[in-house]
Amino acid sequence: MDEGNEMAKPRISVGIDVGSECIKVAVVDEQGTLQGSSVVARRGYFQDRVAEAFPIALDDAQVQSEDILGICATGFAENCVPMATIFKGETACHAMGAFHHHPGAMCLVDIGGREPKVITVNEKGHPTSVLTLRRCATGIGTFLIFAARHLDVHPSRMQELAFCTDEGCEVGSYCSLFSGQEILEKLREGVSREALALGCINSIADRVIEIGWSSDKVFVTGGVAEYFPGVLTAMADKTGNHVSAVSQPILAGALGAALWVFKEKNIPLCKQGENR
Repeated sequence: MDEGNEMAKPRISVGIDVGSECIKVAVVDEQGTLQGSSVVARRGYFQDRVAEAFPIALDDAQVQSEDILGICATGFAENCVPMATIFKGETACHAMGAFHHHPGAMCLVDIGGREPKVITVNEKGHPTSVLTLRRCATGIGTFLIFAARHLDVHPSRMQELAFCTDEGCEVGSYCSLFSGQEILEKLREGVSREALALGCINSIADRVIEIGWSSDKVFVTGGVAEYFPGVLTAMADKTGNHVSAVSQPILAGALGAALWVFKEKNIPLCKQGENR
């Protein structure tokens, strides 16, 4: 390849968000466009799933490892990304990912496999404050996956199952571990799947709302927004606020991580058709 073509070659960054339930990889170009991605369910060692997810995303983007400007790792097990060139906190990455879709100050709720966070994001896309639940209420996404499995429904269809009834049963335990046990006990008692699904959705919505926020418009990132949209519907119904997921919410952290590569290297994102 001659020098002119090499100079015209777009620069590529990669973000890897290693969550407790899924490994997410985003491949982004210098225009901020998502070129490829992968989401792999976590099982066994985190390093093995990172090694699985990384080439899938590169293949999806049709790029080679030598094309990559940098790799930013984030998330619960960010230390399990041996190829990372930089590391960034998941709060900063989710803020950056959401800001990319909705430029401007915002109230952001990140609901993943562990604890939910209410993040205040400023007009530059940086988090200025973070609120979360007490430790005993963590494991929200993990609890919902557990619930879906025992209710014999795909996670993305739990909302459909729940809204088949107006009478949800109470899933009252604040602790995710005890809530899971409560589901098993209610199934043993013969409580309907529909009532239990609605009870789980309302329980999680209540936990997130308890954190508190001061905005009437809320954006949401994370796997719960991707796979359990009924939680967002319940949050909106219970508060009267506008609650909506960002585009591809499960990838928000990985997208933000990839964008941080450009920011750390002081490379401004260029617009379509713009020359450097």
